[in-house]
Amino acid sequence: MATNQQRREAAKRKLERQQDRRMERSKRRKKVASITAAAVVVAVIGAVVAFSLLGGGSTPPASNNAAAPSSSAAPPPPSAVNIPTQVAPPLKRPTAFPATVNCAYPADGQPAKPATPPPGANVSAQGTVPATVATSAGQIGLTLDRALAPCTVNSFLSLARQGYFDNTSCHRLTTSPGLQVLQCGDPTGTGSGGPGYKFNDETYPQLSYGRGYLAMANAGPNTNGSQFFMIYGDASALTPNYTVFGYIDPAGLQVLDKVARAGDDGSMDPSPGGGKPNMAVTITKVS
Repeated sequence: MATNQQRREAAKRKLERQQDRRMERSKRRKKVASITAAAVVVAVIGAVVAFSLLGGGSTPPASNNAAAPSSSAAPPPPSAVNIPTQVAPPLKRPTAFPATVNCAYPADGQPAKPATPPPGANVSAQGTVPATVATSAGQIGLTLDRALAPCTVNSFLSLARQGYFDNTSCHRLTTSPGLQVLQCGDPTGTGSGGPGYKFNDETYPQLSYGRGYLAMANAGPNTNGSQFFMIYGDASALTPNYTVFGYIDPAGLQVLDKVARAGDDGSMDPSPGGGKPNMAVTITKVS
């Protein structure tokens, strides 16, 4: 029979074993809890990554209150401009003008720069006239076609001889597909200036636009003045409401391509679109 001392020692050993088992169970519980928490975190991260890669949901628009980038950050490079290389073929009116036409140049507001309307009687509708637009970006050679638009060519030549285009900026560049043009001819550089007179459109329903064409800008039917645009790329978005009166030579198109690839400042987006060219283009002389 065990003595009291032996019974006390046995009870002590039993208590120690119970304490050891409790500590071991506690360690296992903590380890399991840690593994479970880690698994949950990994699962959440995996779900987020999968959501991003699969493109689930739409990206919300940026808040107007978003912080502006630091002024020390470099400006983003201009986006690539996809310029078609195919030059559009020469145009021919479905019905030719007679050898000479009469043109009207009625007054229209205040001139942005002193200019006199050209004579409008017996204006030639035959032949072509070479012209050169000297700019800060390079020379742009033009061929003005009287058979396409005699009244327009007559006005353009008159303004050139008066020095109206000298030292004026090309104020608008557009680079988006469907409208790739450089617009010039406004001495104010705002897009609202004109010579103080207007004249009628010389368009026709079949008219289309393409790389290498020279055309008139307007503010609606029969409101032509001094502003013109040079098409260096795609202009398929244009409806036949803009008078084409000439063509741009290959060297001139290379100059326009260089200007287009430099991009614009977006100051005219979303309407009418585009903005001032990042590569400033100043016309020094049209001869």
